[in-house]
Amino acid sequence: MAWTQSANLNWLGNQHFAKGFYTKAYECYSQALDVDRQNGDQRALATTLGNLGNICAVSGRREQAHAYYTEVLELQKILGDDRGISTTLANLGNLCADAGEWDRAKAHYLEALDLMNAVSDHAGKAVLLSDLGLVARETGHFDEAMAFYQESLTFMRRAGNDGGQADVYRMVGRMYLAQGRIEEAQSCTLTSLDIAKRLQDELRTGGAWYVLASCHEAKGEWDKAVHYLSKVVRVDAKYQLPKLTENTKRLQVLCDRLAQIQEASHG
Repeated sequence: MAWTQSANLNWLGNQHFAKGFYTKAYECYSQALDVDRQNGDQRALATTLGNLGNICAVSGRREQAHAYYTEVLELQKILGDDRGISTTLANLGNLCADAGEWDRAKAHYLEALDLMNAVSDHAGKAVLLSDLGLVARETGHFDEAMAFYQESLTFMRRAGNDGGQADVYRMVGRMYLAQGRIEEAQSCTLTSLDIAKRLQDELRTGGAWYVLASCHEAKGEWDKAVHYLSKVVRVDAKYQLPKLTENTKRLQVLCDRLAQIQEASHG
């Protein structure tokens, strides 16, 4: 009965998570955690801890996420759950990547990759390859990054992971943008946007709009940059995302810049 209650709470939390309602998801996972600790079911506890780590990670609560992931990793080692260990290592890598700790992120990712290959976790590998692409991109190894992204897309297609494909195309768009290849950046990002809209995924749609805003800013097309970033801020506000304040400030800067240009042109 306790396992069923925990499973139901985690399922409900996952539904909220997928829709971007992170506060509601956290509440469900926290309730499941209370049930699991009372019940003593280690496998159920591992699932709940992993979910709590994920929700804290996307909500910007890095230290809490690290604590949950560390606890779940120890449990997974006791249980001999290699597939679960690989996922948690990848999640720890993501925390390092978010903090710009690229060497540590890569170490976690490569350790996870070895396990994913051992257990033939192709779906997990598809995502992990895109993570390795991010590390390569952020450390200036663009050719290596593209190789990881292309391999990731191959595995994403095999797994039928459309959302993952949208993510990879957006990542490639950001890489092209960093290289000053604006038209190619826009093309990849528009592909990402098309997939996200087809999936009716507001969060991924917002991610694509963010890159498009940057593309138009780089081209000096201030009105279009404001248009897309305004959309991003609305998504941030709707879901209370961590970058709401940062993106709102950036939007104000773009609006001020646009106003100066319009004033100058009328002068």
